[in-house]
Amino acid sequence: MGAAATMEGFGEMKLAHINLVARDANTLAAFYVDVFKCEHLRQPRRLSGENVSRGNGLPNSEIYSIWLKFPGSAAPFLEVHEHKVTTARKLPKVNEPGFGHLSFQTDDISAALSAVIEAGGTQLGEITDLGSAGKPFLVVYARDPEGNILELEQPFPQPSARPASVTSL
Repeated sequence: MGAAATMEGFGEMKLAHINLVARDANTLAAFYVDVFKCEHLRQPRRLSGENVSRGNGLPNSEIYSIWLKFPGSAAPFLEVHEHKVTTARKLPKVNEPGFGHLSFQTDDISAALSAVIEAGGTQLGEITDLGSAGKPFLVVYARDPEGNILELEQPFPQPSARPASVTSL
């Protein structure tokens, strides 16, 4: 399946955006701009009124919305919402059903992980090689400042590029 697929009865379908609901949309958006080099697609907007409430099923819905472009791609984009009224939830777990994580591929997983932590995120696991001897592939899980799970990935073009300090499976 490519970027867009034709589905019987629906016509063309593609992933349009990924939404994160934040306690503080400006702070969370700044994290993704600073750490992952996302860019603003438009000025932030406030959404409210009968149409918004009818669309999302929440009475008197008021939303502050920020759209961010991922590096190297206009779509799908990251939509960060801050609702006037939110519901508390526990931190999601890596193995919990439902939305899992956002994954970012990088050339330097250690530097990316350090940037996540310096910007208010937290590390969940260790940098680990999930690839093979002939094709190493490093991964590590972390959280953004709001607790959303991130996966950082670093593929290597050559086995000799694998750092010695990495855990191998």
